[in-house]
Amino acid sequence: MSSDQPSAPEQVNAAKARRSLRNGFITLSLGGALAVGLLLAVPGLKGVATTVSHMKTQWVLVAVLLEVLSCASYVVAFLQVFERAPFRVGARVALSEEAFGAAVALGGVGSLAVGGWLMVERGAPVGRIAERSAVLFLYTSAINVITLILAGLGLFLGLSGPTNPLLSIVPAAVGALVLALFLLLPRYVDRLVRGIKAGRLHTFLTETATSVRDTKRLVFRPDWRILGAFGYLWFDIAVLFACFAAAGHVPPLAPVVLAYQIGYLSNFIPVPGGIGVLDGSLIGMLVLYGVGGTVATAATLAYHAISLWVPAIWGTIAFIALQRTKNQPIFLRNPTEELRPRAALISEAVSSEDTPAN
Repeated sequence: MSSDQPSAPEQVNAAKARRSLRNGFITLSLGGALAVGLLLAVPGLKGVATTVSHMKTQWVLVAVLLEVLSCASYVVAFLQVFERAPFRVGARVALSEEAFGAAVALGGVGSLAVGGWLMVERGAPVGRIAERSAVLFLYTSAINVITLILAGLGLFLGLSGPTNPLLSIVPAAVGALVLALFLLLPRYVDRLVRGIKAGRLHTFLTETATSVRDTKRLVFRPDWRILGAFGYLWFDIAVLFACFAAAGHVPPLAPVVLAYQIGYLSNFIPVPGGIGVLDGSLIGMLVLYGVGGTVATAATLAYHAISLWVPAIWGTIAFIALQRTKNQPIFLRNPTEELRPRAALISEAVSSEDTPAN
């Protein structure tokens, strides 16, 4: 076999990824058809169907544009973390992660593993990619926690919506506790590892502390590219607001943000696109925060359709473009560079994706 031809394991790995993405699209299509069928067939949902059918087209188009901006913001955040990635390849890898995250039951870490495999396939050092992928996961998660705290405090202070402490200050306090533990983790890990012999536990703790430190630098170091991390989340939340506007009713800001943040915790359940699970969770939280059930359901269904199909289609185009360059090493290795060890947070996921290509 000539050196410019992909090996059998690489062909199998690429074929498996394409098959997973194709099956994900089939699942999204079937889920959408099922949702439409339920809206038309279930008497209690006819009000929702009517609201969806009368949504203002201009606001739906705005929602689509906002989702495009969310995807583009993720590209900016991705390139901030992977600073050595060529712009075109890095952008395509980031969008491919979005596609797999939307269409395939991978979850956040799983879609990062796909991105890691795509970069390693192009010559990137495995350890470095795993470490930076861990930082990207922590980075976007930190922005989510900060947003949760701000929304909870805003609601508690009576800026908008109900001031029930259980719905406002409690989520904010949980977020603040998580953020504090995150910031203090490296300091306590440094003390802890002094009494631990070298081994897997020592490596796990050390690498986790290193990833947290890198994440802290990204969050608190002045850099305009942090707008990408905020835009990735905030533009997506804006999609939901645009869907409410399309449905004819826009709820207060803080309750919707909190409902969004808490509702998205259900996305950890490995269901392709979060179909059914995420919808039910978001609708339930929106109703809990005082949004009417009919408009909450209509806006959520429209939002979820847009937030799935826009990244899935755009990311699939990027993934196809990447497949045309999979045999062209783009990430050049520097033999004199001291690479940090892979972060234990996602090392197994990246390694499992990378193994067939070795």
